[in-house]
Amino acid sequence: MASQRIRRVQNLLRSEISNVVHLKLKDPRVGMVTITEVESDADLRHARVFVSVLGNREQRDSALAGLTSGAGFIRSELMKVLHLRPMPVLDFRADESLSRAARTLELLDQISHEQEHHQPRPGPGDRSHSEE
Repeated sequence: MASQRIRRVQNLLRSEISNVVHLKLKDPRVGMVTITEVESDADLRHARVFVSVLGNREQRDSALAGLTSGAGFIRSELMKVLHLRPMPVLDFRADESLSRAARTLELLDQISHEQEHHQPRPGPGDRSHSEE
């Protein structure tokens, strides 16, 4: 479990990485991205940066390539404002949780819709079917 200090640093990294990506990174591959979470090792040497990308799979892959390519620049910009020692090496990854959540909601809606249209009929072995 991450300590309170590590969680605060992770939240600060998430905020500052987002600022750098949106205000200073000029890579055209990086379109509509949201930094959703940062997870770091306890020693803060490595950080996994989870991003959500608006668009299709090709746009997501392109944005991740742009972020990976710009990781050194982003890290150097972070050093100017955060003064962390050591500054974590950034590893950008796609955050699949939003798409998984959307897919789960879609499946639940489908199940609900199917249940509304498929009312079971009482059969001979059904206890609710009374034969007098």
